[in-house]
Amino acid sequence: MTETLRIVPVVADSLARALVAASDAPVILLDGSLTVVCASTSFARAFKIDPAGIEGALLFDLGAGEWDVPQLRSLLKATLSGAANIEAYEMDLKRPELPTRRLVLTGHYLDHHSESASLRLLLTISDVTDARLAERLKDDLMREKAILFHELQHRVANSLQIIASVLMQTARRVPSAETKSHLMNAHSRVMSVAALQRQLASSGEHQVDLSSYLEELCESIGASMIDDHDKLTLTVKADDSSATSDVSVSLGLIVTELVINALKHAFPDGRSGAIVVGYQSKGPNWTLSVDDDGIGMPTGTLPAKAGLGTSIVQALASQLGAEVKIAKGDPGTSISVAHTAASMASDKAASLPAI
Repeated sequence: MTETLRIVPVVADSLARALVAASDAPVILLDGSLTVVCASTSFARAFKIDPAGIEGALLFDLGAGEWDVPQLRSLLKATLSGAANIEAYEMDLKRPELPTRRLVLTGHYLDHHSESASLRLLLTISDVTDARLAERLKDDLMREKAILFHELQHRVANSLQIIASVLMQTARRVPSAETKSHLMNAHSRVMSVAALQRQLASSGEHQVDLSSYLEELCESIGASMIDDHDKLTLTVKADDSSATSDVSVSLGLIVTELVINALKHAFPDGRSGAIVVGYQSKGPNWTLSVDDDGIGMPTGTLPAKAGLGTSIVQALASQLGAEVKIAKGDPGTSISVAHTAASMASDKAASLPAI
């Protein structure tokens, strides 16, 4: 039994030395006094230390003493005593006249006997300097990309604003009422996208606050199409929902088309009234509505042929997996675009009057 106990440390030591010698990564084997028992060739090569001076030297005396770091010394001693483990400890190796390297150290306790010389600790070192640099460069590129994207959003919003202004000025100059109407419609459609771009640029987020977006959108439409705001009002009643930019664009275009339709047809001959844009959601279900208290839809007639606005609303609703519904108000008309489990199962939308 005594002879076996004497053999085991020798076998374990030999095995540890063989593992160190075969390692391609920087590895050193330390004893209980933190003296180097052996080190891999890659250790000497990676940290530019003379291989002849490594074995038998204290770890903290290697090189120019750059390994003598108080935190590392404490961790190694605690690991040898069994009080701690070294798991991915990061430290900077600062060497005179050489670049500082960022290292990750892992220590494994191998053996324990009463004599400190029989204690063994395997220390594996990984140089992550280049990886950390790459991470910083990636972060810098991501920040730069975000800044450029933010600037692009501002420029797109400004460009759309300029286009909308040109359309408005042209509409005021043309004598044809039909051409003027087409230009005004185009102006409102451009403004709906411009409003979203301003929201994205100001928030810097991929999620758009729908209440603020719809309010700004309706303010833009009202400013260009409502002559007397005391007689005709356009308001928004929306909850605190948010949506992705893609969905927000589609919702904004739907609102633009429905509001333009109400302004053109619901209040003839200077009639006063109100238009209310609503949005409510609960889980995956949501409803977008545009209600007016105008003259309502004609009765006793077939639906008019679908116009551009109708086609736009139907296409956008289908794209969103939503269903379009029209109801008579008391007075006026109520049009809703609803996204529910039932609407997702069907791509058919109700017919809209020509817009």
